[in-house]
Amino acid sequence: MNADPFADVSLFIATARAGSFTKASEKLGVTKSAVGKAIARLEKNLGFQLFNRTTRVTRLTADGEAYLSVCVSALDEISAARIALSTNNRILSGRVHLDMPVAFGRRILLPRLIEIIRPHPDLNLALTFSDATSDLLRDDVDIAIRFGEVKNSSHLVARHLATQQRVICAAPRYLKLYGAPKTLEDIPSHRCIVGSVKGPPMRWNVMKNNVQVNITPPQTYQFSDGEAMVDAAIAGLGLVQLPDSLVRPSINDGQLSEVLFDVATTVEVHAIWKHQAQMSPRVRYVIDKLISDAANGKFI
Repeated sequence: MNADPFADVSLFIATARAGSFTKASEKLGVTKSAVGKAIARLEKNLGFQLFNRTTRVTRLTADGEAYLSVCVSALDEISAARIALSTNNRILSGRVHLDMPVAFGRRILLPRLIEIIRPHPDLNLALTFSDATSDLLRDDVDIAIRFGEVKNSSHLVARHLATQQRVICAAPRYLKLYGAPKTLEDIPSHRCIVGSVKGPPMRWNVMKNNVQVNITPPQTYQFSDGEAMVDAAIAGLGLVQLPDSLVRPSINDGQLSEVLFDVATTVEVHAIWKHQAQMSPRVRYVIDKLISDAANGKFI
């Protein structure tokens, strides 16, 4: 048995990337025979063929492609774990750019981020607050915080941070003037505060007949900023639907009153970053701290 079971895997990855046994042997500084024996040994242990070999070309089989993907992913995880563990005793420096929703970022995340970087004076934050969807591959963003469903992408990694209830509420002065809606059918007769095309949602997500659906409330007031929506609701302009963390303090102190409890749904909060084999220690540190805070319920 091979003394190092991972040595053959490393040779396999190198060969797959090089495209030939000869190029792999030259890059690794071993003989072509050693590479061939390692691949043959790995194929025997796995029970399937990794390469289709001809005199001119060495190509991965379908099984080989699948196995390569698994191996590369596993090595990425091992690398990330090594970086995360070494970070604990490292003085971090450099800049981490986070992009986040306006109200949630300022009210919930900013206090936590200040505490996260406090042990590392040379770790700098670049924070952008936007309720628009940023393209992480286009913008210079290391980590994005987003509400809602995350689309599948081979270029991005998403980690769940929290699940929040969507709350429909209004200021007591508004409810006194216009009355509180009793059912969803009452909403069209109300004044409503909604988002914009490049901001928070313009539609509301609610439960109707035990099914989660989107409805379009009257667009009396449109805002591209979630924090402005909270302020507008407190000022008595109309009904608004926002994540619980943004309106709960105002509900608790009486500035807002929750309505239509029975149609409430939830929304997911995710941290998103670009998939890469080698993540910088400073970015990994911030991500790990955010995930730890989430596990401790600090973003609920």
